[in-house]
Amino acid sequence: MSPALLLLPLLAQMGPGGAVQLKPLDIQREKPAKVVAAQQSPKLKDCLDLAMQRPPDGIALADAWLAEAKAMTDRAAASQCKALALTRIDGWGEAGALFLAARADTPVHESGERARLGALAGNALLVAGDTAGALAALDNARADANQAKDPQLGGVIQIDRARALVALGQADSAAAALREARELVPDNAQAWLLSATLARRQGKLGEAQGQIQRAAELMPVDPEIGLEAGVIAVLGGRDEAARRSWQSVIKAAPGSDHARTAQLYLDQLGAAPTQPPR
Repeated sequence: MSPALLLLPLLAQMGPGGAVQLKPLDIQREKPAKVVAAQQSPKLKDCLDLAMQRPPDGIALADAWLAEAKAMTDRAAASQCKALALTRIDGWGEAGALFLAARADTPVHESGERARLGALAGNALLVAGDTAGALAALDNARADANQAKDPQLGGVIQIDRARALVALGQADSAAAALREARELVPDNAQAWLLSATLARRQGKLGEAQGQIQRAAELMPVDPEIGLEAGVIAVLGGRDEAARRSWQSVIKAAPGSDHARTAQLYLDQLGAAPTQPPR
């Protein structure tokens, strides 16, 4: 599933000297649910494959499975299969509810699986716009991940918790969630990118610069990182560094939405000043 990025503009931000007004990418952005069943039975694998390739057929198969399912494990498997199919046709809200149902049907001692399903539910609900529901699901998923001692999943959950907290206006709590995410998954470029975005929004340009540099080290050719690096640079008065970042976005992803945004920023910034003759 290719990400459908939601470009949510911030309030216009004034650049150095009042010369540039920018509307950078917000910390919130849509992304697909991370769907990988931990333990796939042959029936679940077939259902998930069908859900990915032909979502309506996957929904029909999952519905039939749910209708005849008596064991909780069967209900959980059928629910997550249908949820996956729904994410393929933008049924994010219903998918989130089904992932939660699958978690509820998963035994308490299987904390790792419950964490994964809760994370999927929170992710889907975030995309659906149910921010409060997403945060509740992610809080439970975080507790499950801690019980399962799964730092990788815990870090991913904290990234999504930060998205929800920003949407709810809880920037300090979001910063704390991202700080924990960076500790749990220090090589996750997204954690560093979102940390830089949030720090920049809070006016902490020094922190933002260090964080975006780390993100770029982890993922050198990434349009989102290039856009954010340019925004941080221009707000810090480093116009030429901003130009280089945005030009790299155009070069890396020509014709893309990111490239068009980068060109818009370059147009707003204007041409580099020419050196006077000696």
